[in-house]
Amino acid sequence: MDSGPAGTDPIAGELVTETFEYDGGRQVTVYVPPAPPEAVVFAGDGQLISQWGGYLEAADVPPTMIVAAHRTDDPDEMARIREYSPSFDEQRFAAHESFVVNDVRSWVSSRFSVALPAERTAVYGVSAGAELALALGLRHPEVYGAIFAASPGGGYRPPEELPSRLPRTYLVGGTQEPWFLENATRWADALRDAGADVVLTERVGDHGDPFWQAEFPLMVGWAFGG
Repeated sequence: MDSGPAGTDPIAGELVTETFEYDGGRQVTVYVPPAPPEAVVFAGDGQLISQWGGYLEAADVPPTMIVAAHRTDDPDEMARIREYSPSFDEQRFAAHESFVVNDVRSWVSSRFSVALPAERTAVYGVSAGAELALALGLRHPEVYGAIFAASPGGGYRPPEELPSRLPRTYLVGGTQEPWFLENATRWADALRDAGADVVLTERVGDHGDPFWQAEFPLMVGWAFGG
């Protein structure tokens, strides 16, 4: 049993952290639910999102594993953005993409005997991490059947031509973060025009953890049942 998010009871699940060779030693933290996982959510910003299992335990959602690769230790925010958005540094993004899609996913399959189909697999992110979720979901719809994008940044915008196969997508933006809400709306419009199944939620809230934590179980419930 591990400590849950601040203000919650200890989680019933387990947190497992592994260090990979990528980028000189990059950690990935996995929240393992107390019951066999029926769904899995991959994410970046693992220092943050891997700790949110308690919010899922408190909600009426299927047992869901969180696999979250930690962000770079470089204090320069642009270093994170170059990994998360294909718009700035294609080589850096591609290296991180391969790490998450290939290395991390393969390790999860062997370490936890979890290899769920796309319809039970999502990719999630907040802020710049939502750009990563959108990019990975669009590039790998055979892996990620759903995209969860909370307060997406504007560095990565909808391409002129979207792929024919599109994951189901849940976007959320806050009324107190109008720039990010505008980006979420832009993506929702583009994906709907391309025929995707899209939910866009606008809520009272600002750019930060409490807003994203409250929406996370709703996203999981929408994609996987609750």
